[in-house]
Amino acid sequence: MQQSLGAGDIPTSFVAHDGEQFLGTVSLIVCDEEARPQYTPWIAALWVEPEHRRGGIGASLVDRAAEFAFGTGASRIYLLSRERRRAYYEGLGWTVLEADAPEPGLHILVRDSGKGLA
Repeated sequence: MQQSLGAGDIPTSFVAHDGEQFLGTVSLIVCDEEARPQYTPWIAALWVEPEHRRGGIGASLVDRAAEFAFGTGASRIYLLSRERRRAYYEGLGWTVLEADAPEPGLHILVRDSGKGLA
């Protein structure tokens, strides 16, 4: 996995590859929902090449981006998920913060660092 587009700051992206072969990517951004600026940072744009899905690459990308966010001092991170992907993220330790928000069928999920949340 390789980090790009930043030298320790958000936004940044992570790329999974096997040598020269692209496997997938994920981004960590400041805000993915303008109506909720208090929620920051966000996991966004997770993509794994179809022939490499179901092998743990997506989970590894999400975990790497989360570790990076927590390393910058974030105590919580967020993501938007469609209903059909919600169980996937819940299986990775995410919980629904707002259901059907910002619109029906979209959910805001949260993952805590586990360190000193108020």
